[in-house]
Amino acid sequence: MADQWLFKSETYDNCNCAVNCGCQFNLPSTHGYCQSAFVGHIVEGHFNDTQLAGLNWAALYKWPGEIKDGNGARLIVIDERADQAQRVALETIISGGACGPLSNLFSVFASTCSDFCRTLFLPIDLEANLELRTARVAIPGVMKSRGRPIINEFNGQPFHIALARASGSFEFTYAEIGLGTTSVTGDMDMAFEDSWAHYCVHHFNQDGMVRERSRLTAWLGA
Repeated sequence: MADQWLFKSETYDNCNCAVNCGCQFNLPSTHGYCQSAFVGHIVEGHFNDTQLAGLNWAALYKWPGEIKDGNGARLIVIDERADQAQRVALETIISGGACGPLSNLFSVFASTCSDFCRTLFLPIDLEANLELRTARVAIPGVMKSRGRPIINEFNGQPFHIALARASGSFEFTYAEIGLGTTSVTGDMDMAFEDSWAHYCVHHFNQDGMVRERSRLTAWLGA
């Protein structure tokens, strides 16, 4: 019988694009190449009988040009608290395995990478408030990042921008938009400052993306 799994993560993503990320608007990247760091906390999940809730994860990607042109590199980092079964399960999911081809973010991005770094098992310190568009990430020897809301230049208050993807997305149905500053060292050396960040719920299973309204849409009142 095929693997049955669920991956529901509250995720912070910071990439090197300006606040019109080509991935979301079907545009070329800002700088002609793509770099991105996803870090999340699993709020609900399992892989067959292996429970995954409460664990953190990260997936770092680097492409020399546009994502669609391939030749990317990928590094997966899994919470060191995970036991052996959880490590195998999370590596399988985040590698884009045990699912239909191109059915979620991980599968799509894996198809564009040719360099797969050895998976690391490290402490992942993540504090993220998806409603406020704030985040702090520290992975020893690998990554540091901070996320913040965009600030309205007229009144100094957080500028609220959200993105709804009713169809067509392989990543999320809804995301809050902000800015992030990230530095990565080692095999995936990269850095970007005050660039596109989004805060979303990644909700996937073996069949693809689960299209369920996120709790982040509560402010809509519907």
